[in-house]
Amino acid sequence: MNTWFKNFYTFFPVQLFILHFRKYQVLLLFWYVLFSCINSSFLKSYGADALFFAPEYLNNVGILGAFIVGIALGVFFMSWHITTFILHSRRFKFLATTTNPFLKYCLNNSILPGLFLIFYFIKLYKYDDYRELMAFNEIMLLMIGILAGGATLVLLSFVYFFGADKTISKRVAAIVSNPDQFKKIFLGKKLGMDFFALPVNYYITGRLKLKKTRSVSHYRDDFIESIFKRHHLAAIVSILLAFLFLILVGFFLDKPFFEMPAAASVFIFFSLMIALIGALAYFLQSWSLPAAILLLLFFNFLFEKGYLDPRNKAYGLEYPNNDLRPKYDPGSLNAICSADILQKDKEQMISVLNKWKTRQDSAKPLMIFINVSGGGLRSSAFTMHAMQKLDSMLHGKLMKKTFLISGASGGMLAATYYRELYRRKIHGASIHLSSPQYLNNITGDLLNSVFSSMMARDLMASSLKFSVGNNKYIKDRGYAFEKKLSENTNDILNVQLKNIQKDEADATVPLLLFNAVVKGDGKKMILSTLPMSFMMKPFALQKDTSISPDAVDFAALFKNQQPMNLRLLSALRMNATFPYVLPNVWLPTNPVIDVMDAGLRDNFGQEATLRFLDNFKNWVEENTSGVLIIQIRDRNTSNWMPPFEPRTATDVLVSPATMLQNNWFRMQDYYQDTDFAYFKNSFGTMLKKVMVMYIPQKPDKKVALNFHLTAREKRDIIESFDSPNTLHAVKEIIELLN
Repeated sequence: MNTWFKNFYTFFPVQLFILHFRKYQVLLLFWYVLFSCINSSFLKSYGADALFFAPEYLNNVGILGAFIVGIALGVFFMSWHITTFILHSRRFKFLATTTNPFLKYCLNNSILPGLFLIFYFIKLYKYDDYRELMAFNEIMLLMIGILAGGATLVLLSFVYFFGADKTISKRVAAIVSNPDQFKKIFLGKKLGMDFFALPVNYYITGRLKLKKTRSVSHYRDDFIESIFKRHHLAAIVSILLAFLFLILVGFFLDKPFFEMPAAASVFIFFSLMIALIGALAYFLQSWSLPAAILLLLFFNFLFEKGYLDPRNKAYGLEYPNNDLRPKYDPGSLNAICSADILQKDKEQMISVLNKWKTRQDSAKPLMIFINVSGGGLRSSAFTMHAMQKLDSMLHGKLMKKTFLISGASGGMLAATYYRELYRRKIHGASIHLSSPQYLNNITGDLLNSVFSSMMARDLMASSLKFSVGNNKYIKDRGYAFEKKLSENTNDILNVQLKNIQKDEADATVPLLLFNAVVKGDGKKMILSTLPMSFMMKPFALQKDTSISPDAVDFAALFKNQQPMNLRLLSALRMNATFPYVLPNVWLPTNPVIDVMDAGLRDNFGQEATLRFLDNFKNWVEENTSGVLIIQIRDRNTSNWMPPFEPRTATDVLVSPATMLQNNWFRMQDYYQDTDFAYFKNSFGTMLKKVMVMYIPQKPDKKVALNFHLTAREKRDIIESFDSPNTLHAVKEIIELLN
């Protein structure tokens, strides 16, 4: 028994596996992240698991995308082998006396890669079978593609290393073949006790057989080191090739051919990070941490001095020198919502309201406001389907009777797309608004391109730029998001605010009201083609100059920066800037501010609607039969969940920090219900609100909040419209309009 245990413990794969947990544990973090992603536990809410299970390439999930992911996975495996070989080979000196030492090292170092691959395929099958509704043969093709890609990369790698081995062998043989020289250089001084080495009795050979290790005690250290150093040089060259490949991909990422699956980008980036950390540890030893800190300080210096500026901008907006930027302070904000400006902007809006009224079919029409919630593509899918269904049931009158649309994130993506389709239609385009193609377009994957850009360009502080008019901006994941959204929607959203300004001013189409949140102070940034100074303060506080505005009229603040040149896509992105997934958009003010997702303050668009109505209450009472707020939302207001009960010490520690995050939208519902109750008390029966809600068929199977939808998720969202609650809401809307 003791002999068996000793042989098992001194088995080369076991020694390597244990060594990884003893030394350079930071390298294992990458394995932890990958295992967690595959297990759908890390970044699940962002849809990270979908990147690995449904690899998309050229807008298609199939064997080609899987093959590319397999190649990248092979790069990751080889980076792991190469880096650890460089770090650990000196501990296993018997390798220096074997043929093809790197091959033998890889075979014996394959416990972690092997476990990962098995786990990956098990999870991939379950995911694609249940969530993507793939047939068995489709899933098998994905697995074959991944295996083929990985095998191809590994094979090419070993061809390279076999060539390097032959070169090294020739150089060593030239010395060994000369006995006098060999004795003079390498013999005579035997190895002493080496506490750095680890015991190995058996290892796996290139023919997958067990073999007992040879003694190397008759070789000098410098002989063994000379062999290892030659292998290390060959390994470093291969890592540099992977780095150059990622740079190449980032440079040509705009070309569809180079837009590889996001999972592939993740694997290659992790490969480089492992190699970088390994290089620091190998060359700098104990100085690796101070060196990393100095490198971080250096990049921080470049950022502070403006030599390195990866900040994302609002595409179309001008970014002048500091002296020409508007001030962001109480005085400046109060100045753009002064009494004179307020009166002027209200009069202009009343003119728009009157134009809307003239287009209606009654003297006192019912006025519709549409509020849509954030929630990634989950909300996009439900909002688009709901608007198509409602418009169809109302015989195409939904957009005509709607005055304003507001909301957040995914809901606004769909609502804006539908509005733009309607705008194109009334201008003569052949568009059938209820076509299922438009639902497919707005629910097309956005996550793959965002993550691909993040890995291939963003983290390299890309210097690649593009132009909007005379202005240049960097190509980062914000650019990738807009580009992909535009492609998915056939470039219908690729317009500037000035292109839709006239139609909104003439009330030909519903007014779009985009919102973002200023990260520094929580103020709302209101983006519209029309002046919105009256939205900067609650109506009752507009005359109180001692109270600072809690919202900012974007066009007024940046009147000298060509605000109407802002791309509609950028307005949508500012409205949907989910933290970390998309970059915050910084704006040219003094001091500089940046904005985030509208959902941080008002995820449902109701705050904007009520404030607008408060300003024009008299007009509404005199000119309409009432106001109907249609709130299309991706979550149930009555979705009761038991309060969180801490069960472990960890729960007790983290629950205060996570409470706000977990209850964010519930708290918004609480205060918005209160606001609406007070507001309805003022308007009386003239104000009604009907909620059309996504209610999953299975409460515990709610669609995740991210920018990727599986086939099952899309089906669940579409079928949820036929739930009793939703049909009752639709019936109420039709009755109110008729």
